[in-house]
Amino acid sequence: MSVRIDRLVTSGTFSLDGGTWDVDNNVWIVGDDTECVIIDPAHDPAAVTAAVAGRKVAAILLTHGHDDHIRAVGDVRTLVNAPVYLHRDDWMLWEQVFPGTGPDHAIADGDTFDVAGARLTALHTPGHSPGSVCFLFEGEGAVSEHTVFSGDTLFQGGPGATGRSFSDFPTIIESIRHRLLPLPADTVVRTGHGDPTTIGAEAPHLEEWIARGH
Repeated sequence: MSVRIDRLVTSGTFSLDGGTWDVDNNVWIVGDDTECVIIDPAHDPAAVTAAVAGRKVAAILLTHGHDDHIRAVGDVRTLVNAPVYLHRDDWMLWEQVFPGTGPDHAIADGDTFDVAGARLTALHTPGHSPGSVCFLFEGEGAVSEHTVFSGDTLFQGGPGATGRSFSDFPTIIESIRHRLLPLPADTVVRTGHGDPTTIGAEAPHLEEWIARGH
């Protein structure tokens, strides 16, 4: 049974530094008909659970700890009975949403998660937040393309936002330069918001992003 990548778009809000914004988030589900992992199950626990469709969920993987990405995780964790993983450097953001609690496990750079014959490898890419992580998909013979799940680190048109607390523009540029742009040009970048892009489409614009400062 071959692995597939499903995309669910959910809607809600993002709040930080006293402001609140409407956002649409991408929820990524990677697996086959039997088991899967969920990346960033945002906003709508019922919709996420319906998309899982009764499969065993091996893990809930969080690219970072901003509330639009994690606020629904408590309910999703209960509904699908799966452990939650988040890089330790973003646990202070988790604490803002779920005081007095923590995720089940910390993600470290290079950690791997196996599902349905495929492997996801964690790449620590700080900048949008201190604990931002991308997940590199490797599944020989399963999905024909190279794929990286970039969270809010890299989008179509540039880096994720760095104008709020716990973020830093020079840091996100170095993360993109050293961790993402060396990936094969045909690598599909499956983002936390908006449409996917490719490494080849984004790489030529690095200096433009640096010059504009965002």
